[in-house]
Amino acid sequence: MAALDAVTPATPAMAGPMDAPLTVALADATVTPPTTTPAALAALSPTDELLALLDGRRLSPAQRRIAHYLLENLPEVAFLSSVDLATRVGVSQPSVTRFAAALGFAGYPELRAALRPIAMRVPEASSHRVAGNELHAALESDQTNLEALHRYAATPERLAELGAHLAASEPLTVLGLRMSAPVASSFAYGAARIHADVRSIDTPGSGTEEVLLQAHAAGGTWLVAFLLPRYATESVTALRSARERGLRTAVVTDVPLVPFADLVDVLLPVGVGSRSVFDSHAAPMAFAALLLQAMADAAPERTQARLEAYEALAEVRGFYVSR
Repeated sequence: MAALDAVTPATPAMAGPMDAPLTVALADATVTPPTTTPAALAALSPTDELLALLDGRRLSPAQRRIAHYLLENLPEVAFLSSVDLATRVGVSQPSVTRFAAALGFAGYPELRAALRPIAMRVPEASSHRVAGNELHAALESDQTNLEALHRYAATPERLAELGAHLAASEPLTVLGLRMSAPVASSFAYGAARIHADVRSIDTPGSGTEEVLLQAHAAGGTWLVAFLLPRYATESVTALRSARERGLRTAVVTDVPLVPFADLVDVLLPVGVGSRSVFDSHAAPMAFAALLLQAMADAAPERTQARLEAYEALAEVRGFYVSR
């Protein structure tokens, strides 16, 4: 997969706003891979720089666990021995050594030496946070994720190509199960306003296979899936089935290093707030709106015609209460 610029929100442990990209990858797109020269890396935020090191690497499940821990605990990891890091992550010491080699380093000491200057640039925790106030902490987590999305939206061309692909897929299938269902439902509802044929998969079971089979037979080319934590097994199975049937997949999830990445054509990591009893999907909901806008912009005449037809129907039928 060739990687396009993307948005990955700051991890809670980093504690400060980070200008990370949301990883978007189009399998057949002609794009320039991220530049990782020393000069380019020096201009990146700590999270960006780490993602640049990880970009394009094929990591084993154990190595992905190390990468996740690294992203969330960089200031600590940069001064740990390989044995200490292995203990904290719950993997073997040789796994840490192989992880360093997978990133192109001669060994773990060389990787650790490269991480230390990055760790020194990690901003300290925000001084204005109210101590002991978990409600403020939860809202601050959402704010950080939305700020990362705001920076991403400064370059709308990033989603333009994907929006065009989705707008052209007839039918367009949308998947979202369990905790991901509300975000997927909101996206599917909006998409149906501007797209002629949107088919939703929101209930686990064998019916998923039928929807995918019929969508492909009808000429559909894309599946948009929302796989937010905890990742539903049925959703991963659906991704596999979609690939077997020749459908391409665009997946909105929470982090770049997901265990189902090999089943995805376009990976869209958007930060999820995890400071409350239940995860907050404020940023994924906002991103769903951005994706709808990209689809609308790709087919402006169709969008205008369908919206006008809906408004006329809503007025005649009295769908909404007047203010």
